[in-house]
Amino acid sequence: MSSPEGALVLVMTGDDIRRALTRIAHEIVEKNRGAQGVVLVGIQRKGAPLAQRLAELIRQFEGVTVPVGSLDITLYRDDVLSKPHEVRSTQIPGDLTGKTLVIVDEVFFTGRTVRAALDAVMDLGRPSVVQLAVLVDRGHRELPIRPDYVGKNLPTSRREHVEVRLQEIENEDAVYIIKTAEGS
Repeated sequence: MSSPEGALVLVMTGDDIRRALTRIAHEIVEKNRGAQGVVLVGIQRKGAPLAQRLAELIRQFEGVTVPVGSLDITLYRDDVLSKPHEVRSTQIPGDLTGKTLVIVDEVFFTGRTVRAALDAVMDLGRPSVVQLAVLVDRGHRELPIRPDYVGKNLPTSRREHVEVRLQEIENEDAVYIIKTAEGS
């Protein structure tokens, strides 16, 4: 399979994603000694459906309904003026003050998206604990931020792009690496 950008290499199937999310959901419950007081907030666009999936998994094996929200970080990005961004909605399920907030995103790269999410969250309340869950950690930190929960560590070069496709958006659950041509 290839794309106009370069070679497309499948690195996670739908089953791999399901298993990774199941493990992350169990880790969230274990680390927090249950799911009481936990709130999941997915970064728009693809973190939001992943947060919904994690909440459903926690409900299935803990019997606890975890509040779920979505967070648009567009206006908090450090590159907001340098390139166009689509503004999406933020929906926070109640007051975050005193809660254990788990921010969910699909790919962790430099840490800049998460920094923006932390800024946005602090404008919405003051959780007692903030944790980070990501489906893929591809490395290349630029900020001293690291995920608490990782579905898959995926070492990449800066010339590669990680593309997560979700059933809710692209009608497919898969993770690909797009290997771009030298110098692109």
